[in-house]
Amino acid sequence: MVKHIVMFDFKDENKKENLEKAKEMLEALLESIPTLKSMEVGINFSQEDRAMDLSLYSEFEDKTGLEAYAIHPAHLEVVTFIKSVATASKVSDYTI
Repeated sequence: MVKHIVMFDFKDENKKENLEKAKEMLEALLESIPTLKSMEVGINFSQEDRAMDLSLYSEFEDKTGLEAYAIHPAHLEVVTFIKSVATASKVSDYTI
């Protein structure tokens, strides 16, 4: 099993709307990418300085499944949107 975790910081302009749109777009990927086994998307409520705005937790059977997700056209559409509204991201991928 492969776990894929990504955290994003968003630009201040239209932040609330962009966070909601990104969450909706990410969650829709469950219906269109067969190798994506599960996903949780959360919008941060913490006021800590080190907090990120949006977190994504997803699971795949194996690295091949994660690689297929990474290049899937539906995922790439979400990536394009998030890159236009985010200022930073962090990722962690690991197997269990």
